[in-house]
Amino acid sequence: MATLPILVAPDPRLKLKAQPVERVDETVRTLLDDMLETMYAAPGIGLAAPQVGVAQRILVLDLAREGEPRQPMKVVNPEIVWASDDDAEHNEGCLSVPEHYADVVRPAEVKVRYLDETGARREVHATGLLATCLQHEMDHLDGILFIDHISALRRNMILRKLLKAKRATG
Repeated sequence: MATLPILVAPDPRLKLKAQPVERVDETVRTLLDDMLETMYAAPGIGLAAPQVGVAQRILVLDLAREGEPRQPMKVVNPEIVWASDDDAEHNEGCLSVPEHYADVVRPAEVKVRYLDETGARREVHATGLLATCLQHEMDHLDGILFIDHISALRRNMILRKLLKAKRATG
């Protein structure tokens, strides 16, 4: 397994729409494993393929708390097949928007259909943090960052700070 470089906003590759995976094969499984390794090393609880420069509809999650056994979720070609009318607000952060957080309102519950690492069709009914995390990572697959859900003023302020930090590190 390898640790991959994580793209940081405002990298234009983060705004690209990811393409569906044709077939879950060894290349996809290796990418899933590398993405998990990268996410754990960051550390984070979710990572989408576009964040590591791969424009494919792939994401990984692990919501296990520190000290608990890891519970990785490998998700290929996810689609929301149902979303609740009730909303929930969560404070979100992102490995591609380091050290910045904002409250984002999303549907409180979703049903997501996807393929697992074997290519088997799965469906999960997600609530709470899992619902938020799935929606956050799926947004990446459509070129959307969590800061796109907040005011333009606050978003631009965050992007300016990220650009300044990038210039400072060169």
